[in-house]
Amino acid sequence: MSWDETVAQIMTATSEAGQYRAPRDLVCGTPHTKLAATSKDMINFASNDYLGLSQHPALRRAAIAAIERNGTGSGSARLIVGSRPTHTQLERRLARWRCAESAVLFSTGYTANLGAISTIGRHASAVLSDELNHASIIDGCRLSKGRTIVYRHCDLADLDSKLAAVGPQALVVTDTVFSMDGDIAPVHDLAAICARHHALLILDDAHMVFEKGLTGELDCPTLRVGTLSKTVGCIGGYVCGPATYIDVLVNKARPYIFTTAGTPAATAAAIAAIDILEESEGEQLKETLRSNIDQVRPGHPSPIIPIILGDEDRAVAVSSGLQRMGILVPAIRPPTVAPGTSRLRLTVSAAHTPGDMTRLLSALEAVDVDAT
Repeated sequence: MSWDETVAQIMTATSEAGQYRAPRDLVCGTPHTKLAATSKDMINFASNDYLGLSQHPALRRAAIAAIERNGTGSGSARLIVGSRPTHTQLERRLARWRCAESAVLFSTGYTANLGAISTIGRHASAVLSDELNHASIIDGCRLSKGRTIVYRHCDLADLDSKLAAVGPQALVVTDTVFSMDGDIAPVHDLAAICARHHALLILDDAHMVFEKGLTGELDCPTLRVGTLSKTVGCIGGYVCGPATYIDVLVNKARPYIFTTAGTPAATAAAIAAIDILEESEGEQLKETLRSNIDQVRPGHPSPIIPIILGDEDRAVAVSSGLQRMGILVPAIRPPTVAPGTSRLRLTVSAAHTPGDMTRLLSALEAVDVDAT
């Protein structure tokens, strides 16, 4: 079989499985946008820009000023000649923000997970990963080339027994907020188990907005992976933790060593975003987000609100029905989620207005979907 035939076969199988996808261009990044192909007005309820910071004037100004100073690209990896004062400044701000000794930047949250898990995991007796962890964590485990053990989702007893079986110097890795269900890992309980078994804990904070109960002093050595593309409203990733652990990543993590440094514009914008998050405006944005979440599902712990529909065809049909009403909520299907759990992955933002929330709830009622 030729390569052309192989590629055609792959795409035929993808289409026949109902899993063919293509990007959908939106004219802007605000909740009020248009489909570029049709100019149809839409309200976006699928973005991870949870606080709406990607459109904030302070971030725009910081990015423009950085371009004027340093141009559009860094030109090299950090360890060659790509590092700029803004990179170092952001790392220091991240470490202070996350109450850590040190931090290192990566090009994305995905590569931050690849770098941290593949580098540290090579020295672990085993890597234990929650069964619902993000794809970047799964790939990091694979790249570590060590023994990977999957434990049941947020099951402390299962993790405890598996750690007892593998012995000391294991690595436990989990999402803090899970990206498809929006539920929360029991961070402090996980840390206590890791301490008992002399294990290292890596937490992926990518979707964390509300920090209550998820931060603070932990009982075991801990690395916290994060992204700048969601709550922070920019692009990039980072790892925070003890200085010696971060030094290991700077010197050994291939996604750091062999990747061009992040753009000065994105880095400067991220600093401006953290300034906002540490001020009263950041708290106000979180309060608005909390109110918007509660209008859809009271008490839900994150901006990710899954509406499980089960059947793939129904999920696609409901998503299409909402889109016809100007509400953008994509259907999430296998292989992204397990068979029989197709869903709408609804995300709300502090940038959504009361009118947006009213339109969403009315549209969900019209397609006979109960979000609560």
